[in-house]
Amino acid sequence: MTAQPPLPIAIEEGAVPVGAAVSLAEDADGGRIFLHGQLIYAWDDGDTATRRFAAAKLADMKAATVTEVAAGFGVDPGTLWLWRRELKASGVAGLVPEKRGPRGASKLTPALISDIKVRRAGGDSFRTIAAAVDVSIFSVHRALSMDTADGADTPAVPAGQGAAQTGPKPAQREAEADSTMAEAAKELPVLPAPADRSGERAWARSGLLECAAPVFAPAARVPLAGLFLALPALERTGLLECAKETFGALPNGFYGLETILTGAVFQALAGEPRAEGITRIDPAALGRVLGLDRAPEVKTLRRKTAALASRGKAGDLLTAMAARHLNGSAEPGQDLAAVLYVDGHVRAYQGTRKIGKIHSTRLKFPVPATEETWVADTAGSPVLVVMAEPGAALTGELRRLLPQLRTIIGDDRRVLVGFDRGGWSPSLFQHMAENNFDVLTWRKGPTEDVQPSHFAEVTHTDEHGQTRTWEAADTQVGVPVGTTGEVFPMRQLSRQVNTPGGGSRQIHILTTNTNMPAGEIIYRMGARWRQENYFRYARIRFALDSHDAYTSSDDDPERSVPNPAKRKAYQQVLAAKTRYEKTLAETDAAMLAARTPPPGTSTVLITNTIHNAITADLLTAETALETAQTAHREIPARVPLGEIAAGQQVLETETKLLSHAIRMAAFNTASTLAREIRTNTGYARGDDEAHALIRQALTHSGDIDPRIDGYLTIRLDPLPTRRATTAISELCAHLTATETRYPGTDRILRFEIKNKETSPTN
Repeated sequence: MTAQPPLPIAIEEGAVPVGAAVSLAEDADGGRIFLHGQLIYAWDDGDTATRRFAAAKLADMKAATVTEVAAGFGVDPGTLWLWRRELKASGVAGLVPEKRGPRGASKLTPALISDIKVRRAGGDSFRTIAAAVDVSIFSVHRALSMDTADGADTPAVPAGQGAAQTGPKPAQREAEADSTMAEAAKELPVLPAPADRSGERAWARSGLLECAAPVFAPAARVPLAGLFLALPALERTGLLECAKETFGALPNGFYGLETILTGAVFQALAGEPRAEGITRIDPAALGRVLGLDRAPEVKTLRRKTAALASRGKAGDLLTAMAARHLNGSAEPGQDLAAVLYVDGHVRAYQGTRKIGKIHSTRLKFPVPATEETWVADTAGSPVLVVMAEPGAALTGELRRLLPQLRTIIGDDRRVLVGFDRGGWSPSLFQHMAENNFDVLTWRKGPTEDVQPSHFAEVTHTDEHGQTRTWEAADTQVGVPVGTTGEVFPMRQLSRQVNTPGGGSRQIHILTTNTNMPAGEIIYRMGARWRQENYFRYARIRFALDSHDAYTSSDDDPERSVPNPAKRKAYQQVLAAKTRYEKTLAETDAAMLAARTPPPGTSTVLITNTIHNAITADLLTAETALETAQTAHREIPARVPLGEIAAGQQVLETETKLLSHAIRMAAFNTASTLAREIRTNTGYARGDDEAHALIRQALTHSGDIDPRIDGYLTIRLDPLPTRRATTAISELCAHLTATETRYPGTDRILRFEIKNKETSPTN
């Protein structure tokens, strides 16, 4: 048998393909739809209802995807969804467009406007007035606003109705606007079925769909609608933009790169940062926020993340996000890169694989773990994370990190880098100063106290206007570099602090910055704890130490590592030295007693036999010490890893770095929104409750209204308290002003919140 050749998509020249089987031809005479070359629909020029009918039926029969049909007919997918709904509810008559413009004289005549205002002043609701005068609710709202918009005078109100004659007051106007909002919200269907995406899913399974575009259907009372509030702040993190620049796109499939990353951030903000956490979130609820019929499953998230990790570009993504964060997201007059904090973080491992041990300061003992080096900005927000080399010290990681930091900063300005005593190395300090990095750290080791006469009062006023005062001494010291006698000059800030038991001691801060005031130096050193606070917060809320990938690989068996036998031999040297010193003291005491004559005599006889008996133990201890020292010298200080820990493995890093990038973006998004609560709203408890309020708002319900082309209106339900509702309302106004577009669409986000008294649910 011979295979039958496929039918052509169209037999008319100039027809535009709509998907793989349909084509659309439109000209001055009208339009025609071809399915595999067969004419199935046709309409005359100006027959809008039939044209809409053809588009709706093509989507209904799944001849092409909703996105492809909408693009072919030049409309938004949401508009196509409305056509399908009207066709199902009212037939073809529902697709007939209303005539644009006034049909003769406008209904809103001066007399009707006066009647509407009188009825409103009498206390009638918008719906009652609209039904009484036969106009729409929006026409009622327009009529009531004409006194300011068109300059019309407000009609006199009949006596006894208790209304002022000068038009609505500002408070009354706000109430009327809230009422209009409530009336509009009532028109939205409550949790309707999401747009049918089965056709696109079929194409995705065949590998013919690059990704599914977000399509939003009008819906009320949508769970998790508050997550839309995160999008303006998420855009500032640069996660989506930098990911597209770094990875390009995912392989063809239903869920694209932007959808996967946006959904992962939403998931983290909703309190389920791990991939398994998606099972505890309603997939339909999260899907509505993503513009899809449902959110991806765990296996899909893992497969997509593995596809990104296989490219080995997670470090490039973090570097690009760090450059975007430090150079593009600061408030006016603020330089986030002026101060950077660097610290190591130990991520413990509880599995069964053979992983090298690292001392955990949090757990107080060595545990199987991997170590990460984190960089935070002047506010303590995470900027960059790199996986430390196995067994590497913070001093080596700092030296390795400096060129990357210079690339991220983008110029040669001096940057203050703060770290704890784990990075103590005078040679490192000298190296940093030569490369335009200023050091900020605690002094390590014993040192002489500063004279009390050098102490004076210093102050600093932080970014929140709070002034702090300390007693400190500002002096210059020389730090020895190595054993050659070279000294590196540094600035030292000393403070007197109390100790348990009623005593006191001095602590010293070292820096190479000579221009910063002493009070600010002390404040910046103390602010390093913001980075520790992030570790604690992220461990609880963003699964900082979770194992997002369970794969591992063999460690390099030729990697040079410290020889544990050298440490054991040194301990034996110390023990032998202790025994020798103790025996020496006992021998000296015995010799002194032997040389002291008894009372009444003046001579002492010490024979060789007596001397040898007294010094026998000392000779034995001395021989043991020399033997231990010789054995210690002969043992190499470093050996290949394979000789002492054969089969040791290291955990996979690319997936973890991708997870860090997503969760850093989620944390910085929440922090940005909390900062907006503190600075751009009147919330009285903003300094203490901003983060809690944002977590509450992000998981709150609301309406999704895409009925206005080019816009996506998110109308949140009232929060439990009036002050919280007011604060989020002010935040909504501020976020709307950013004119942020929903990722992957051309719709501008607009945010509103319902007034509790006028909400349709009350």
